[in-house]
Amino acid sequence: MGIIKKPMVTEKMNLQGEKLNKYAFLVDKKANKLQIREAVEGMYDVTVESVNVLNYGPKLKRRYTKTGIQDGKTSAYKKAIITLIEGDKIDFYSNI
Repeated sequence: MGIIKKPMVTEKMNLQGEKLNKYAFLVDKKANKLQIREAVEGMYDVTVESVNVLNYGPKLKRRYTKTGIQDGKTSAYKKAIITLIEGDKIDFYSNI
């Protein structure tokens, strides 16, 4: 669980999982594509065809309150989109 933090279960990724066999995960910022591939193959017992990685920077946020303006930012994260070979599936809901 060091490299893969959690799967991204959204409506868009569910559709891509059904049609295109693609799944998204939030991963460690320092992980590379080879480490992500090995982690997914080991955890879910599937064969990975390709790995695409996206780095998201923090977004600046500002709130106006009675005490004044409060500035902050959201967390930066890294997202990996995994494409599996034809015939392999990942079922996130099997353990529920």
